[in-house]
Amino acid sequence: MNTDQILAEIREANLSYLMLAQSLIRTDREQALYRLGISEETATLLNTLSPAQMMKMASGNTLLCRFRMDDDLVWGLLTSHGKPAANDSVSRLHASILMAGRHQEAA
Repeated sequence: MNTDQILAEIREANLSYLMLAQSLIRTDREQALYRLGISEETATLLNTLSPAQMMKMASGNTLLCRFRMDDDLVWGLLTSHGKPAANDSVSRLHASILMAGRHQEAA
């Protein structure tokens, strides 16, 4: 993949993310805050973006979204690394609880 292709993929991912975020916020704000891991202020800003503003934001060369799992514990729970498949639902629930707590810290 060359640089132009990578930049095009980033722009497409950014636009998709912004559109999804707006849709989630407009449908169920509380769920959107949790699922996106954003604050009330960020949700308000995203909700008020015009299509032209979204296109402008999406056209940058940096991804707008980021991974919310920034420690080994959550990564391990989500990937079930070293654990049998039978524990998948419990591991995902535990990871969701940890990430929800981090959302509350950000809010």
